[in-house]
Amino acid sequence: MKKYHFIAIGGAVMHNLALALVQKGYQVSGSDDEIYEPSRTRLEKAGILPAEYGWFPEKITFDLDGIILGMHARIDNPELVKAQEIGVPVYSFPEFIYHQSQNKKRVVIAGSHGKTSITSMILHVLKDQNVDFDYLVGAQIEGFDLMVRLSDAPVIVIEGDEYLTSPIDRTPKFFHYKHDIALVSGIAWDHFNVFPDFEDYKAQFSRFMDQTPKTGELIYCEADELVKEAAEKSKTGGKKTPYQAHPAEIKDGVTYLQTDLGLLEIGIFGEHNLQNLQGAMDVCRALDVSTSEFYRSIPSFKGAAKRQEILATGTSGTLFRDFAHAPSKLKATVNAVKNQFPERRLIAVQELHTYSSLNKAFLPNYAESMNKADVAVIYLNPHAVALKKLELMDEATLREGFKRPDLILFTESATLKEYLDSQIYTNTNLLLMSSGNYDNLDLEPLKEKFNSNEA
Repeated sequence: MKKYHFIAIGGAVMHNLALALVQKGYQVSGSDDEIYEPSRTRLEKAGILPAEYGWFPEKITFDLDGIILGMHARIDNPELVKAQEIGVPVYSFPEFIYHQSQNKKRVVIAGSHGKTSITSMILHVLKDQNVDFDYLVGAQIEGFDLMVRLSDAPVIVIEGDEYLTSPIDRTPKFFHYKHDIALVSGIAWDHFNVFPDFEDYKAQFSRFMDQTPKTGELIYCEADELVKEAAEKSKTGGKKTPYQAHPAEIKDGVTYLQTDLGLLEIGIFGEHNLQNLQGAMDVCRALDVSTSEFYRSIPSFKGAAKRQEILATGTSGTLFRDFAHAPSKLKATVNAVKNQFPERRLIAVQELHTYSSLNKAFLPNYAESMNKADVAVIYLNPHAVALKKLELMDEATLREGFKRPDLILFTESATLKEYLDSQIYTNTNLLLMSSGNYDNLDLEPLKEKFNSNEA
C-alpha cells in the first residue's frame, strides 16, 4: 500500500487530492495549522483529519512513499525540513499529479480567466458521453463528488494555474503537467504580488505554449489579442487550433447556440462563456467526442460553483454570485449579466479581496470594468488591507481607478448589508463578485427577498 503525507492538507484542492488517494486505496496522513469547513468535515469522515493542529516532524518517517507539499506551507516548515533531511521524496501538488498521470494523455486548460468554466464543461460532456477520464478542477462541480480523480483512465483533464508551484518551487504550476493538449483562454494581468512585471507574466504563457509537443495540439482563443500573438509566435511544432465565441443569440433572457441542427438552448450566458464553450468543444473534439455528441451533452451543463451562480430569482430580478475578482473577469461578468438582461437595472458589487485588487499600483487595471453596471459598489475591509501591509484607498481614489465617478464604497460588512437589504429589486439584478465572502455577509435575507418575489 502506497503511503503519503500531506503538508497543509486542509486546502481546497489539497484535501480533495487526499480524499482521492484514500479512494484509490492509499494510506494518507496530513498536517495543517488550521482547517476550515468543508475540508474539516470531509477529512474527518474519511478518517484522515489530523488529531491536532500544527506541524509534527515525527510524522515524517522513512516508510513514506512521498510528501505532498501545499503552497500554504512555509519554506522552513518543520515537517518539510525533516523530509529533506532524511530523503523522503517531496512532491508539489502539480508534480504529484504528473507523477500519477505520466502514462495518460494530459489535457491542460490554462489562461488568466475561464479555466474553471472550460474544464467544468469538458468534464460534464465527457461524463455525459460515458468517457473514462481523470481530472483536476478548481471548483466543486455538480455531479462530481471530488475536485480530483486519479484512476487507470487513459486521459486526464487538468485546470492549469499559472500561480507558483510551492514554497520551494517558484515557477508556475502549469509547467509541471507536461501537456499533450493545451488550451489557453486569455491573458490578463493577475497575481500582481508574484508577477509585478506584466511582460514577465505574459512570458509564462508563451513558455507554456512552447511546451506543446510536436504530436500535441495548442488550442487558443484568438479573440484575445495577447493570446493570439503569443500562440502565433509560439515555437511549438504541434497543431495550432484557434477559436472564437460560438455563434449564439439571446431571446427573453435565454441564450441559444446557433447550430446546423437549429437553435440549442443552454444554461450559461455571456460572450466569455460562449468563448469558453467553443474552446471546450475543440478540446472534446481532440478527445474524439464528435460535435453532435457535444451538442447533446452541453445543454444540461449549469455552470461551475460561484460562476454566474444563481442564488435566488424572482419574477423580475435575479441574485447572482460570481468568483470574479481580477479586472478581466470582473468586466466579462458585468457585461454578460447586463447583455443578457438589458432591460433590467444591474447593481454590481465587487469585494476587493486579493493582494492585486487591494494594491493602489494595480488599480488602473480596473478602469471601466464596471461601466455596464447601473450601480457600481465596492467593498473592502481595512483590516484585510492592513494584513497585506498596503495603503487603504479612499472613495475618490477608487472612483478614479475604476473610472466611475458615481462608484459607492463600503468598508464595513454591516453597512453593506444594510444598503443591499434596503434596495428595491423590481426589474433589477444583483451581482455579487468576490473571491472572498464580504466578511461573512449574511445573504439569506436577500435570497428570501428575491425568492418571495418581493424583488
